[in-house]
Amino acid sequence: MSFFIARHIVKNYSNHRALDDVSIEIPEGAIYGLLGPNGAGKTSLIRIITQITGPDSGELFFKGHPLVPADMNRIGYLPEERGLYKKMKVGEQAVYLARLKGMTKHDAIKQLKAWFEKFGIESWWDRKVEELSKGMAQKVQFITTVLHEPEMLIFDEPFSGFDPINVELLKKEILELRDKGTTIIFSTHNMASVEEICSHIALINRSHKIIEGPINQIRNKYANNTYQLICKYQPEFQLQQEIGTEFEILSEKIEDGQHEIILQRLEECPVNTLLRRLIDKADVISYQKIIPGMNDIFIKLVKEKQ
Repeated sequence: MSFFIARHIVKNYSNHRALDDVSIEIPEGAIYGLLGPNGAGKTSLIRIITQITGPDSGELFFKGHPLVPADMNRIGYLPEERGLYKKMKVGEQAVYLARLKGMTKHDAIKQLKAWFEKFGIESWWDRKVEELSKGMAQKVQFITTVLHEPEMLIFDEPFSGFDPINVELLKKEILELRDKGTTIIFSTHNMASVEEICSHIALINRSHKIIEGPINQIRNKYANNTYQLICKYQPEFQLQQEIGTEFEILSEKIEDGQHEIILQRLEECPVNTLLRRLIDKADVISYQKIIPGMNDIFIKLVKEKQ
């Protein structure tokens, strides 16, 4: 089931088209990576989804009905540009933001205290926001974004400015939110994070959607018949001769007597056929297909559209 749908979204700013007929479908319970280089149109799409601005044309659907302002209390948004009132006390600010989302003061304080303790910032409740480090302020904003338990969350570069320990803390919380059934849009430049937590992605480049789908399907689609072979053999062994013309050796390195070889298949040849050619003359330790990472795919697709 598609939890959120954007259809044929067009957005213009002055003489610049930020989004050109962009459509996405976000499955329920997914962590959906919204990817693209700077200026691609990601933030414009997020601002339209959160109704900060409107599209020039196109339609938005939330849980099967057209998106309306009342749906905003069911959506949480953590923007890349952080914004807290610097002169307010941290706890006072957090309670204020929670009440804007419809929570009672009693429930807000009770849940905020639990979250502050979980994030190790309980001692900052009565300190002013301006005294917070950037990382501390981001923790407060993350908490106020998820506190009212929205059905959909939008995180725009949520790990920006965090050290590795706090990145892991946030990843853990995001995965727990997913496990509880929250649908998440995750906009980032960090491809390692995308591979680690996203189930689906869309890549936007120069105002157009380039690709969309389950991340594993996309990675397999762009696999280019490249394989890693690890084996041991004697110096007189002629590898290229033995593997045949169906394969080309791209690279080879030796470590502790083991040969790590990268092969590209040029013609159809079953794996078992290759292994039978080698098995009697070499000690084959492992053989696997190389699946490209999202970083490689991202670079390839963006360069193709330049």
